Amino acid sequence: MAAELLHTEVPSGLRASHADRDRVVDALTRAAGDGRITAEELDERVTAALSARTLGELSVLTADLPDAGGTARVKDVVRIEQQGASAVRADGWAVPRRMEIASAWGDVTLDFSGAVITHDTLRIDLDMRGGTLRLITRPGVVVDADALVIGYGKTKVRPAGDAGTSAVLRVGIHGRLSMGRLEVRPPRRWFGR
Repeated sequence: MAAELLHTEVPSGLRASHADRDRVVDALTRAAGDGRITAEELDERVTAALSARTLGELSVLTADLPDAGGTARVKDVVRIEQQGASAVRADGWAVPRRMEIASAWGDVTLDFSGAVITHDTLRIDLDMRGGTLRLITRPGVVVDADALVIGYGKTKVRPAGDAGTSAVLRVGIHGRLSMGRLEVRPPRRWFGR
């Protein structure tokens, strides 16, 4: 029941009960015991949990923690929709099974170098005009853009790591890229590191 409260889509305006608050405090205590949050974070979050009025206020306190079974919560579908802006998914983001990206005149960067990968495949359905889709890979992340239709655009795909590394994540890009660019590359290396 604790995992259900903590990681399901609930109406955020519903009033929280004492039992709801207790379940969140228990989850926070477990997370601190596992070393996922610091003692200071535990104090702050427990204080917020005990004074929370709604389920929405409680769910925010555990959104970045695994459920009771110890697995990180990962959405099956993530949608990025933007116009004239940039979106970045970087360190610690949870890779879903599928992404829908609709972008006009903006860039989207998906950095897999520090991502939490819980599935072996990611399908990206792309509808992009006038921007760059940038995938920053790491060894074991394989990108296939053969199903992507490109009109007046460019692609630059560089593999990450050894060819002999087994695939941890296979990314398939589908859809359309018009007047834009697809860039797939490993993280930049800086001298002295």
